[in-house]
Amino acid sequence: MSTQAAAVARGKPGTPQRSKARPRGRRGWTTPVLGIVGILAFLGLWELAPATGLVQAKYLPPASEVLAALANDLGLALFWKAVGDTMSAWAIGLAIAVVLATVLGLVIGMSAFLRKATNSTIEFLRPIPSVALIPLAVLLFGIKVESTLMLVVYASFWQVLIQVLYGVADVDTVAMNTAKSYGFSWWQRVRDVVFPTMLSYLMTGVRLAASVALILAITAELVIGSPGLGREIALAQSGGAISGMYALILATGLLGVVVNLAARWVERRVLAWHPSIRGEVAV
Repeated sequence: MSTQAAAVARGKPGTPQRSKARPRGRRGWTTPVLGIVGILAFLGLWELAPATGLVQAKYLPPASEVLAALANDLGLALFWKAVGDTMSAWAIGLAIAVVLATVLGLVIGMSAFLRKATNSTIEFLRPIPSVALIPLAVLLFGIKVESTLMLVVYASFWQVLIQVLYGVADVDTVAMNTAKSYGFSWWQRVRDVVFPTMLSYLMTGVRLAASVALILAITAELVIGSPGLGREIALAQSGGAISGMYALILATGLLGVVVNLAARWVERRVLAWHPSIRGEVAV
């Protein structure tokens, strides 16, 4: 061993050594700061647009006026009732879609015959826009919350089903054959072999479906008139309360952020053991 190599091995002072640790703190504080700066810049441009005459204030009120209307809404029981109606439809529809898609995905994915038999049907139904089903939903349920649930379930179902099918297809064939040779039942193979592999795909599908479900819930309320924030937006627009309309739109955006953050938090908790999540946390 050379003198320089020996010095590096002993860690002598003054000897240049390559650091193995990566800085972590910088990213931790820059991301939120940049996000806040972006929001403030957006609000500043919004405030200037009507003030400079770029757009007419009657079509796009200043951001300060809209934020004041939103602050006023936060103190109204009617606003929180609309939020509750929207989130109830979102939660119920998402839960139904996740359960149905997970069960069907497992049944179809674990059978080569069913995968081939249902592939064309899935590829035909999946691209149909959920809003195209609004006339059918109104005919079946009227303007009740059931119409909203129908659209939410339909839109969310495909997000989860496709991910579950991908997850089942990604299961190691050797592991599955080994489980069969040891006499594992269907349920044991699902629990011990399929589910650990499929879980990361499932959580991705749930995260995507959570956002889609909120979009469809608000869209259904806006178009159909079922109870919720969407209907309140339509009523504000028809009544000429433009600032109130934009305030409610901001509220739906904030709900979307909360839903996305909550979905990511659940995903990290459930998949804390998964290499992708461990790597994300370590960065």
